[in-house]
Amino acid sequence: MSERDELSAKLGLGAHRKTRPGWVKYALIVVALAAAWVFYPRGDAGGVMRYVTEPVTRGGFDVLVTATGSIEPTELVEISSELSGTIETVEVDFNDPVEIGTVLATLDTAKLQAERAVREASVGAARARIAVAAASLNEARASYLRGEELIERGVESEEVFIAQQAAYARAQAELGVAEADLALAEANLQSVSVDIEKSTIVSPVRGIVLERDADPGQIVAASLSAPILFTVAEDLAQMELQADIDEADIGLVAVGQRAQFTVEAHDTRVFPAEIAEVRFSPETTEGVVTYKAILALDNSDMALRPGMTATADIVVASVTDALLVPNAALRYAPPRVAEAAQGERSGLIGLVMPRRPGAGGGIATGKSVWVLRDGAPTEVAVVPGQTDGTVTEILQGDLGPGDRVITDQVEED
Repeated sequence: MSERDELSAKLGLGAHRKTRPGWVKYALIVVALAAAWVFYPRGDAGGVMRYVTEPVTRGGFDVLVTATGSIEPTELVEISSELSGTIETVEVDFNDPVEIGTVLATLDTAKLQAERAVREASVGAARARIAVAAASLNEARASYLRGEELIERGVESEEVFIAQQAAYARAQAELGVAEADLALAEANLQSVSVDIEKSTIVSPVRGIVLERDADPGQIVAASLSAPILFTVAEDLAQMELQADIDEADIGLVAVGQRAQFTVEAHDTRVFPAEIAEVRFSPETTEGVVTYKAILALDNSDMALRPGMTATADIVVASVTDALLVPNAALRYAPPRVAEAAQGERSGLIGLVMPRRPGAGGGIATGKSVWVLRDGAPTEVAVVPGQTDGTVTEILQGDLGPGDRVITDQVEED
């Protein structure tokens, strides 16, 4: 008898071999699956589970928001020219200190000087016309007064007196016109004089020249938009850090919070700062929304320069004398114990190959930790608080300093 016939006889299928040959095939499948389950290698059969633990501690930490930005002067003045023309001289250079009224550059004023001469001549002519009009007015007034006397005595005719009266009125009007011409000429002269004064570009503040975009012979066209010729920082001892705060963190940042920052030029030095302003206007760059925070700082030693890139850590909260657990403990959960085979699987496969013990990983909720007590892991429900990214404050829970919380597990042979 063949092995196949012997197996069929043991399974009670011999009597139906000829009439129902399909049972033999099904029986062989069942036996093969059962053998595979029995002899399937199990990873936990010969290993010993070891838990990695860390102690619960008591202490404190600062909750930080990290932002990047640039160092900028508190007051930055951009100086341009109101006039169009050719730059004749440049009196300052980069890093030069300037005072209020310091001459920075001058424009060629040849045309303006010529125009002022014309305006001055116009003023002289207007004054001469006033003198002529005043003389005519005196003559007309005298003639009018004499005519009044003569017409009262009946010596002069009424027609002659009317002519004298009209001449007197015209003389008064001509004097008014001459005076108006003088005022206009003087205004034109004043306008040219102001332009000549503006051709000398001076500093409106006391500070240091950061940028100079002016050279002798350069043509300045101020008709459409005034070009920026000089940039002056008013006080480099008082600088500010303009930091970009991510929209996810902006709700934590407030005026008055302390901070510290570093720059690449002084990578071993930490500079203190304080939030002076948080702007409401958003800035969007490649779909990322940030908000500008202004951090006041002291640059008395002139170690910081405008435009330096800085990385700031802003202290948004402080935790003191709190129960602390590693963040890894809140992320740990032991593997799930397999449920009953019938509940996990159904049908022929479920009967033959139930789920192996230990299959499937646990899910950490962040609201409990596992503590190693008497050599066995015990779940303890907790209420977490603030975190600094490494440890988390525990507000409530059956924990105490020295308890060993599980952060990981390894299987050893």
